[in-house]
Amino acid sequence: MGVIVRQKTKGRGQPWWVFVSHNGKRTSRKIGDRQATEKVASEIRAKLQLGKFGFEEKKPVPTFKEYADSWIKTNVPATCKQSTLRDYQDILRIHVLPVFGNLRLTDINKGMVKDFLLGKVNAGLAASTVIHLKNVISGVLNKAVDNEILPANPAHSLGKIVKAKDRKETMDPLTAGELRTLLDSVRDNYKGHYPLFMLLARTGMRIGEALALQWGDIDFTGRFISVNKSLVRGRISTPKSGKSRRVDMSLQLMDTLKHHQLDCKKKGLALGLGDIPEHVFTDSKGGPIEKNNWRRRVFNKALDKAGLRKIRIHDIRHGYATMRISQGHNIADVSKQLGHHSIKLTLDTYFHWIPGGSKSEVDALDDAFEGVNKVVDKG
Repeated sequence: MGVIVRQKTKGRGQPWWVFVSHNGKRTSRKIGDRQATEKVASEIRAKLQLGKFGFEEKKPVPTFKEYADSWIKTNVPATCKQSTLRDYQDILRIHVLPVFGNLRLTDINKGMVKDFLLGKVNAGLAASTVIHLKNVISGVLNKAVDNEILPANPAHSLGKIVKAKDRKETMDPLTAGELRTLLDSVRDNYKGHYPLFMLLARTGMRIGEALALQWGDIDFTGRFISVNKSLVRGRISTPKSGKSRRVDMSLQLMDTLKHHQLDCKKKGLALGLGDIPEHVFTDSKGGPIEKNNWRRRVFNKALDKAGLRKIRIHDIRHGYATMRISQGHNIADVSKQLGHHSIKLTLDTYFHWIPGGSKSEVDALDDAFEGVNKVVDKG
């Protein structure tokens, strides 16, 4: 007979447990503080001596898949966007469940999780994808910790898995001259898509935000656009930051959108809609534009027509930011227009485009010191 009082994980604030071993049977119970646990242990010893302590049949530890199914149905929808839910479902199905699905939760350890993630890195998966993999595994195991099946999450404190993202390597904004060339080419070759290109260039909006735009979001009197939704994989969601914002319209953009509105009214009548289509930018049937299709059939071809290098749609947004910042515009305003969650993110992302650091500014110090030296010499 053995009744032991100890912590599963040593440390201040960790709960105390009673571990019972008798006639080949074992069980354990979490009590709380040490004093209460010692009291329970004494009661159990007395019951064992009297033969009145019964061992409960322990249920088998759930598999990772069982908890993953529960997590994806209950926890994720309550805290994440619909697009994130679909991403997590794909990650579980394609990557995680084939490896961890049939394992009991208590059989999964930190080394297994780290080896799995490092294997994905070595297989060439993007750093962002590997981070999503870790988040999914950790989310499932956190649920097991909350339900006291696991004492700690094996996916925590794994050390460095992926390299820090270098924003400078993935940013390729057009210069002001290149942007003018692109817009001129679009106006000549893809006239119907010119308003969308103009909106991206003059506002820095994300492509999903632009494609979700409805006419009710545009205030021509106040000269601003309300950005309150995004089109992601054919579904309307909130903007990436989760918050709505107002984006100012330049005079040129406002004029372009007004003319576009007249064209859309004609399109609505031609399609038999009876009125202008709900969305500002639509396909041939009056529905929202599909991003990937637009990128292949219009955006990439427009770059070729303009004789420009291939860039991402998102680099138009970077171009808006870098042109404004390099011209000395207020960083706080640029950050607000972009919808960044903090000015720090804007500064970290576009640091090299902030005016300053030129040789003329450094040379100005020489003039100042030269003046000081002359005064000293005269003295």
